[in-house]
Amino acid sequence: MRHTPHYLMTDPDEVKRLIRGNPWATFVSPTTNGLVASHYPVMVDEDAEGITIVSHFGRPDDELHELGKHEILVIIQGPHDYVSPSWYAPGDLVPTWNHVTAHLYGMPEILSEEENYQVLDRLTDYFEQHYPNGRHLSEDEAGTRRIAKGTIGLRMHVARFDARAKLSQNKTPEVIENVTEHIAESNPALAHEMRRVNGPAKGQHP
Repeated sequence: MRHTPHYLMTDPDEVKRLIRGNPWATFVSPTTNGLVASHYPVMVDEDAEGITIVSHFGRPDDELHELGKHEILVIIQGPHDYVSPSWYAPGDLVPTWNHVTAHLYGMPEILSEEENYQVLDRLTDYFEQHYPNGRHLSEDEAGTRRIAKGTIGLRMHVARFDARAKLSQNKTPEVIENVTEHIAESNPALAHEMRRVNGPAKGQHP
């Protein structure tokens, strides 16, 4: 990502919060046949040190990615939106795009068949908990284990990350508030991030 020091997000806990709230990730691999990208849900491994994520690939994506043979990039895209200069002071005419994004780098560890099923079980429970009649893989363990054979589980300890929270920090408090109010009309998640980062007392960056 573009090197913009005052938008840097360096706190691992903030990155984990971003992953939890935006679990649909993009996996990018530099294979011998060129770049390959796929999209899968991820979950923070809360028992591991640092930032560790777990996920799964549907076969044969694991072979296309040459999974486990090289470092991969996992992109987490948080809330984002266009920012119109019509929300700025007169004379400030350059539009931009606010976003919260993290690039995660690491070497994926391929899980055993049993570990993969456990991860799929945890992933399912993680998302189904939000539904009043949420389902569980244990309702048909034999059947769901057969289906799970079509996937490959992975765990990736994040060796390094590059994250940005670009949320109008370079503007005056009055402009920040005006942008936030306009953004909130159609993108409350992004407005929430802007208020978390800027707050009512945050001023303009030098």
